[in-house]
Amino acid sequence: MTLIETTTTSRRAVLKAAAGLTVGFYLPTGAMAQQPAPAAAPEINAWVVIRPDDTVVLRMARTEMGQGTRTGLCQMIAEELHCDWSKIVTEYVTPGQSLARNRAWGAFLTAGSQGIRQSQDYVRRGGATARVMLIQAAADAWGVPAAQCTAKDSVVTHAASGRQVRYGQVAAAAARLSPPANVPLKDPKDWTVIGTSVKRLDTAAKTTGALVYGSDLKMPGMLVAVPKECPVFGGKVASFDAAKVASMPGVRHVLKVGETAVAVVADTFWQAKTALDALPVTWDYGPNRAVSSETIAASLREGLEATEAFVGNTNGDARAAIASAARKVEAVYSYPFQNHAPMETMNATVVWTPTRCDVWCPTQNGEAALAATAQAAGLPQTACDVHRVDLGGGFGRRTTHDWLIQAVTIARQVPGVPIKTQWTREEDMVQGRYHPVTMCKLTGGLDAQGNVVGLHMRISGQSILSYVFPTALQNGRDPVQFQGLNAGGNEGQIGYAFPNLLIDHAMRNTHVPPHFWRGVNHNQNAIYLECFLDELAHAAGQDPLAFRRKLMGNHPRHLAVLNAVAAKIGWDTPPAAGIHRGIAQQMGFGSYVAAAAEVSVDTAGRLKIHRIVAATDCGVAVNPRQIEMQVEGSFAYGLSALLYGACTVKDGQIVETNFDSYNVLRIDEMPAVETIVMPSGGFWGGVGEPTIMVAAPAVLNAIFAATGRRIRTVPLKDQDLRRA
Repeated sequence: MTLIETTTTSRRAVLKAAAGLTVGFYLPTGAMAQQPAPAAAPEINAWVVIRPDDTVVLRMARTEMGQGTRTGLCQMIAEELHCDWSKIVTEYVTPGQSLARNRAWGAFLTAGSQGIRQSQDYVRRGGATARVMLIQAAADAWGVPAAQCTAKDSVVTHAASGRQVRYGQVAAAAARLSPPANVPLKDPKDWTVIGTSVKRLDTAAKTTGALVYGSDLKMPGMLVAVPKECPVFGGKVASFDAAKVASMPGVRHVLKVGETAVAVVADTFWQAKTALDALPVTWDYGPNRAVSSETIAASLREGLEATEAFVGNTNGDARAAIASAARKVEAVYSYPFQNHAPMETMNATVVWTPTRCDVWCPTQNGEAALAATAQAAGLPQTACDVHRVDLGGGFGRRTTHDWLIQAVTIARQVPGVPIKTQWTREEDMVQGRYHPVTMCKLTGGLDAQGNVVGLHMRISGQSILSYVFPTALQNGRDPVQFQGLNAGGNEGQIGYAFPNLLIDHAMRNTHVPPHFWRGVNHNQNAIYLECFLDELAHAAGQDPLAFRRKLMGNHPRHLAVLNAVAAKIGWDTPPAAGIHRGIAQQMGFGSYVAAAAEVSVDTAGRLKIHRIVAATDCGVAVNPRQIEMQVEGSFAYGLSALLYGACTVKDGQIVETNFDSYNVLRIDEMPAVETIVMPSGGFWGGVGEPTIMVAAPAVLNAIFAATGRRIRTVPLKDQDLRRA
């Protein structure tokens, strides 16, 4: 519904500008922010471009969102390329470019702590291959065998003659060579860059404000769209009165977006938001209007006792062992919906024409974003492309693209004009894709000596895959539900050997859409298992650490990180007066992690988290200081969830609409974090997600030690922490 002229700029001029942006768009990011737009430079291979001034350009398929992937990938390139570290910069590859070259850059997904570990092999090989080609080009020019030449700091040297040449001088010749096959990679014992704490490449640009995020993007003739979806998931637009706001300052369009949303397009964000707030809209809320947190909880409680459930891990006969045990211990835990709440709200800038659609957006998966763009644009993927910018927070939210489909749908109604769709904070909070809501009933059996004879974990709640990837369900079962509880595997193996075990899941989905949230199902599963093990230890009259150790003989890497944090925090020595400790461990995303916490709780029930010691065995530690920063950041995120993170549902809607009702950890609440990086080698584990999952159970176990009160429902803001 177009109410007034699209823009004062001629449509021909805008199309010309958009076409130029589409073909020649150059957005400096990270270390490249200080660089001028590059002229054409020789491509040694898909990953490495070397300019005449010796600048090494790493082409990135993975996304940088604050986790340090950009720097880690550059370290791996530099390790094998033997280039001058001060000369390395990065640029994003578009999924359209990759599609045109038969996916030359592999996967674009940056989630599940995959940015480094799932691309390390072919990125290193890209560097090694480029090095061999540069050496060969120099050797050819000198007429000497390549075996007599070496490379270091972007210089090729022929030792016998003393001749040297810079990479930039031979890059063009190297680019004309056929890439060699099967170039061997360096032995880890010879690494000089991987394993060192080099400074991050994007810090300076962030500090000066030069780094461009999606929300910062500006284009000639750009308009801004602010949308509003039906506040009840599953509802739709009944009617709206566009005439009421058509004459407000800056308003260009008032649009219906699909069946579920409206949007105002204006010259500026504030003009669009002001008009949207004044727009009369009547919603058809549909049947989900009757759903509330209470009705959802009732459904989950029913699932705890249901006869049918999907089995995730089993051995022996847990029910029989528990029934005949000398003592039975039972507890019910629960975990709420939680919002990703990134600082940068959802946004995308789109230029749509009947024959072409280009998008500039912060996304965690460029290929999925391209598919979503093509779907919404009504065009083949070859007629679309996605130009990525750095993310102002992702945490899993930007692996799904509902917001991008919406942005393209809006832009289709204003063809040829750059349209930036920008969500308000309130829209971002109530139209999220949330950490799933679950409950867990745990029943354990102890013999007369306090040994575990059987454990049954019944999880009741949402399935992420049933919403996001239903085709990935295994005969209806969601394997992701059992993260950290699996019998084996590299992504989430349980760290204990129980003689009789049953872990199952009663799937109870709601209308609130779940999604991958940093740490995913490890977050609640670690709380459920690690806190209940503390309950069993207490019932058996045993030290929680010693109790765990008896169950971990077959899990040496789990045990190693647990022992490391126990030693560092001084578990075997008394803490200071008023200080109490808790401990937890977990394995996920290919890494082994543990935490030990020290807390105090005063007589009024006020909690102070003083200190957390964290240990991480990620196999290979690419940048130890970056790992420390990731641990600290993940603890800030995880403790925010523990203290404050809960989304409630009333009349079918998410209640919490901003940070006044969905709080986050403040700096004075952040504990001291001591990180132990203990790579055991031989595998590549993740960092950004695994560490988050042990912070909460360690703190909860410490709270019990301090108060005698077992907290089984989070967040803590809703709990009484006074001594029992």
